[in-house]
Amino acid sequence: MNGNPPPHEPGSKGSTVFVVDDDASIRDALSNLFRSAGIRVETFASTAEFQQHSKTEGPSCLVLDVRLQGSSGLDFQRKLVESNASIPVIFITGHGDIEMSVKAMKAGAVDFLAKPFREQDLLDAVTGAFQADTRRREIEQQRTDLCSDYQSLTAREKEVMALAVKGLMNKQIAGQMNLSEITVKIHRGHAMKKMHARSFADLVRMAETLGVGSDR
Repeated sequence: MNGNPPPHEPGSKGSTVFVVDDDASIRDALSNLFRSAGIRVETFASTAEFQQHSKTEGPSCLVLDVRLQGSSGLDFQRKLVESNASIPVIFITGHGDIEMSVKAMKAGAVDFLAKPFREQDLLDAVTGAFQADTRRREIEQQRTDLCSDYQSLTAREKEVMALAVKGLMNKQIAGQMNLSEITVKIHRGHAMKKMHARSFADLVRMAETLGVGSDR
């Protein structure tokens, strides 16, 4: 790292960058850098220490040294992937090489910065990681809400919805379910309303996301 960081837009409210590095001087330098940019930061001397911290509810990212005492940052990244942990990872290293950086990026790392790196490059990488994590959280929340809406449907409404998104007309659905066409229309309307679908095409997209009406 070198030079003073230029003005940088502060991290979004609730965003936190976690730093794992066994070098106290590096932890202090990175902590000062992020704080000067208005970014909330927490530092850890080891991956074990990081794993014991309370999870944040807001967007976050992990700045991780490749070489750590007792373990490697790459090994820890693999464990995160295997445990389905979704936190974006930014690697920093004084011993990086092309093979190592390729391995890290293939495993999903946001960036791989070799020391000495420009402070703005790290700040930019963190900002990008926050944005990516925010998008991921929004998508997960939308899916959670979608599943909740779907579970609010009655068994009949779910069945009508599944047949409708397959392309069956109300008359065909009525015949298959041994119901009147008007009853099918009512169930279909209730399903649309409970799913907060603005159009039938919207309902079809929701069904695809949920796997409703598919043969899988």
